[in-house]
Amino acid sequence: MERPGAALERLLSRRRFVETATKGSVIVALGGGLYAFADELTSTANAETRNDGRPRVPPGQRVIRALKPMGGEASDPNPSRLRLRVHGAVEAPFELSFAELLALPQVERRLDVHCVTGWTVLGARFDGVLLKTLAERAKPKPSARFVVFEAAHGYTSNVPLREALKDNVLLAHRLEGAALPRAHGGPLRAVLPDLYFWKSAKWLTGIRFVTRDEPGYWETRGYHNHADPWREERYG
Repeated sequence: MERPGAALERLLSRRRFVETATKGSVIVALGGGLYAFADELTSTANAETRNDGRPRVPPGQRVIRALKPMGGEASDPNPSRLRLRVHGAVEAPFELSFAELLALPQVERRLDVHCVTGWTVLGARFDGVLLKTLAERAKPKPSARFVVFEAAHGYTSNVPLREALKDNVLLAHRLEGAALPRAHGGPLRAVLPDLYFWKSAKWLTGIRFVTRDEPGYWETRGYHNHADPWREERYG
């Protein structure tokens, strides 16, 4: 049994780390290792803007060269045992095997990823299936307002339906042209590039459409319910 106060201590420790990581340090500890920020990439990207007019790099972020695994409890790594449930407030719930997922229309996206700990990766290549492709098959009911990403060991993250159906939100099974590594959520993870990366649940097991918001794992532990990097929505 976990001792009293341990969960709070973990949360406070993570918060202190986030605050330190976003103060402009050139080298920070991430996942047990030291990683140098690519200052020249940050400087160049800071001069770029997105199609919506916002800066490409959100405030408080520094660019690094490669995606970093950020922990969590992995699922079964064997894709043949994956069963993805699409359910909840929908007219036509269904399940998919990994092979059936691969038979759906596939897309490639180069996406910018923003971690709440302060690092950003620009143009990471993900391959997978748009979430809206699954939504078109499931037919969300008019009352559906949110999507809950369900993952291994009970992890969840919550996203407004209108954001989950964007053309840059996908269920990814490949990263940089290779099978998605287990440490990065393989065999299947969500990718929502317009929100802090904890919303992009790894080791997916389900997509659940809901009528009411259901804050997920980190949201119930003090993190912001929406998680917009450009508004620095780190904490609730």
